[in-house]
Amino acid sequence: MDWLSTLAGFLVGAIVGLTGVGGGSLMSPLLILMFGVAPATAVGTDLWFAAITKVAGGAMHHRQDNTDWQIVKRLCWGSLPAVGLTLWWLSAHGRTAEKNGLIVTTLGVALLLSGLATPFRRALAARFARADGARTQAFLRWQPALTVAAGALLGTLITLTSVGAGALGATLLLLLYPLRLTARRLVGTDIVHAVPVALIGGIGHALIGNIDLRLLGALLLGSIPGVLLGARLTGYLPERFVTPALAVVLVIVGARLLL
Repeated sequence: MDWLSTLAGFLVGAIVGLTGVGGGSLMSPLLILMFGVAPATAVGTDLWFAAITKVAGGAMHHRQDNTDWQIVKRLCWGSLPAVGLTLWWLSAHGRTAEKNGLIVTTLGVALLLSGLATPFRRALAARFARADGARTQAFLRWQPALTVAAGALLGTLITLTSVGAGALGATLLLLLYPLRLTARRLVGTDIVHAVPVALIGGIGHALIGNIDLRLLGALLLGSIPGVLLGARLTGYLPERFVTPALAVVLVIVGARLLL
């Protein structure tokens, strides 16, 4: 079991290093479908897996000035209260939600949305950026409030399913800031915002009892070399091939969880 978990961590880590997304989107369903881990435990363990790996990534992006801290603050105004409220709800109704399939269903829907949005996020952002002057000014006035709302959505999804950062978070940021964020600052901002959300969510799940420390250690043992290998491969595998492949995997896994 441990070596299979380490192998799973390595494969998911390689995908994260290669594409910047896929950690939460793949790890939780992998634990549920292949290893038979209870959904709530899979989510709690995956949140710690994401938090530990993204702390290092977030620190690197901060050193390289790849983070827009104003956007991070706006997202956190929505996401951190949403994390607290979702944890409170899970502490009272988590077992019921697990038994009636709410966590698995929400996870499946989140994966489908992430998979469908991933290949088209650049095209959607370009269309938003071409809006006429009046629409642009109206959008800019609502931009801070919309960013807080996006943070609340991401905080709820990440705490409930461990999915939301990465593909879905990057898509929302591209739609909200199509001209302001370069590719590097998009990834850096998304990763840095995910760190406190995953940490607080992980602590909450640990207090509830939704974490398997032995499983977490085995996953991290494989994910660290996997991330390094994936990062090295980015120069050899073009994004136009990797992104659609990841999108197809997310859609298939999401559909499998729903069926």
